[in-house]
Amino acid sequence: MSSDVAIVGAGVTRFGKRDDVSYRELMAEAVVEALKSTNGELVPENIEGLFVAAGQPELLVDQAHVGNLATQVVGIQPKIVSRVEMACSSGSTALRNGWAAIASGIADTVLLIGLEKMTGDMKVASRGLCLVPDVENEAIHGITAYSGFALAAHEHMQKYGTTKEQMSMVAVKNHSNAAKNPKAQFHRMGEITIEKALNSKIVSEPFNLFDCSPITDGASAVIITKAENARKYTDQPIHILGAGQSIEPSIGVSNMPSITEWHALKRAAKTAYEMANVTPKDINLAETHDCFTIAEIIEYEDLGFTEKGKGGQFIEDGESKIGGSLPVNTSGGLKAKGHPIGATGLAQITEITEQLRGLSGARQVADANIGLTHNLSGFATHHVVHILGNQPTNGK
Repeated sequence: MSSDVAIVGAGVTRFGKRDDVSYRELMAEAVVEALKSTNGELVPENIEGLFVAAGQPELLVDQAHVGNLATQVVGIQPKIVSRVEMACSSGSTALRNGWAAIASGIADTVLLIGLEKMTGDMKVASRGLCLVPDVENEAIHGITAYSGFALAAHEHMQKYGTTKEQMSMVAVKNHSNAAKNPKAQFHRMGEITIEKALNSKIVSEPFNLFDCSPITDGASAVIITKAENARKYTDQPIHILGAGQSIEPSIGVSNMPSITEWHALKRAAKTAYEMANVTPKDINLAETHDCFTIAEIIEYEDLGFTEKGKGGQFIEDGESKIGGSLPVNTSGGLKAKGHPIGATGLAQITEITEQLRGLSGARQVADANIGLTHNLSGFATHHVVHILGNQPTNGK
């Protein structure tokens, strides 16, 4: 069933502080980018479904009902419309919903849009981020995303010997990749040194500034359709080979069974690998949710790219660099490409789509045929994994 759905278009806006555009203009910009990646044969009447991933537009831009807003902006009248909110994993959840709409026969072609405009008022954006954890039991006592993931970092360091230097290596790698990505938030910053990362100001021990993803404006859009129709719209369809989603029944960090071994991620990955009939060794590159540098290290482990506790060594050995055994976050990741909450999951899909089409320029991974995306939300309580391929099966 998974190979019955293919990506025919995918695009992202430039990420960063986008005072040059309004919320709806940002939305339109992403859709135009996605349409430009098709062959031009797709018309509004072809789009039968629409899912809009938006984390907190009511708070950030004083706009609700963004599903209907998108129909007005794009000029479509689909059969099924929905706004999707799963905090930072809204975009990947929208893709799963769109995939399900096609697989169930509700729609043949679906447009997915993810966006957030966060930089207008930093106090408002910060308040919004504080609403994602358990407000009643944790946030009210001072727990934030920064301190929650810092707890995971401390435990990983104590249990497995992971070092601050290894976490900084994640930042150095991802900034190097962002320097090759013109749409990344920190593209103009260029590469950073490990000394710069280690000497940046403390945010929440052991995190320095460069261990944390930024506040970002940006949008992304993906167009999916039944695989049998895909070549009507592109010569390079990218197939959804596998998908997995899993949660911990918790909204806060205190109820997690482990803060350094993310069982929900392992379950989501297992489902996706089995559906795609692949193993971690078959993955040529991945976009993972590096909201903090420790997150990428844990994700190496729980996605099966290396043994548990060896994530720090994986980055130190250069395995996740472009040119390494498994490049991770070639876009620059959330860390350096940016993290507009609703847009992130679909931006990850766009990066893998472009890589599998051989369109990534200076950051292109050689011989990339199968890619993986991983998007999480909360204190790693919700995970979505997708496996994409440039062929309808993995060739096994």
